[in-house]
Amino acid sequence: MIEPPAFRPHTVLAERDRLPRAVLAIATSYPPSYTLDWHEHRRAQLLYGATGTMIVETAAGRWTVPSERAVVIPPGVSHRVQFLGVRTHSLYLEPAAVPWWPESCAVVDVSPLLRELLGAAVHMAPEYAAGGRDAALAALLLHELAALSTLPFHVELPRDPALAALCRAYLATPDARVSNADWARASARSERALSRSFSADTGHSPAAWRLRARLLSALPRLREANVTTVAHELGYATPAAFTAAFSREFGSPPSAYAGRSLSPRR
Repeated sequence: MIEPPAFRPHTVLAERDRLPRAVLAIATSYPPSYTLDWHEHRRAQLLYGATGTMIVETAAGRWTVPSERAVVIPPGVSHRVQFLGVRTHSLYLEPAAVPWWPESCAVVDVSPLLRELLGAAVHMAPEYAAGGRDAALAALLLHELAALSTLPFHVELPRDPALAALCRAYLATPDARVSNADWARASARSERALSRSFSADTGHSPAAWRLRARLLSALPRLREANVTTVAHELGYATPAAFTAAFSREFGSPPSAYAGRSLSPRR
């Protein structure tokens, strides 16, 4: 059995990247709070977090990945990842094997079958026999990946550098008291011009964007604190108000992500 590396994913990938196999699988256990700085891969990547929460950022946006979900990352896209108590199972896929792969990152649900396949795949020999069990497992993985469904755990970043800077600052410290007037002053434009530019770039009003960003910040917090505490931290008057806003935005209540619990499987 191939033992997963404790903490050297890039070294392991570099050793295996050019192997003539469409699917490579690597498991990694990261330090409790660790940021893997900007990098990119030649292959497409499915990054699955068996535990913890991942926050993935590119120049275009930010994706928050709860436990037992995954993020798809296109080949050649520069990204950085913050790992909060995470053990990963990653698939690195030859681009020719997944011509349908998304052109931008996306958080995806992981079915029970795919979860089990990922757990088995990380024990495959790197250069598995072309006609053996591991090759059949790789082929089944490709079939399952083609049926992935996306989850709305992301925010896009504006192309306007001034607006993008405001968004990055807000993601670092989400604050319910921030208003469009604050952002308009900071970006030296009127509120109407702010809203027009922001909506053109992201498809959302500034207020709707801040709401989603603030609610996404709840996902890692819910691993360590109860719903009442997180609601208070995010500026909600009551847990019920927070639960209602979270459920409207993401389709399930925050209690589904509390501690080690998972959202209902569809």
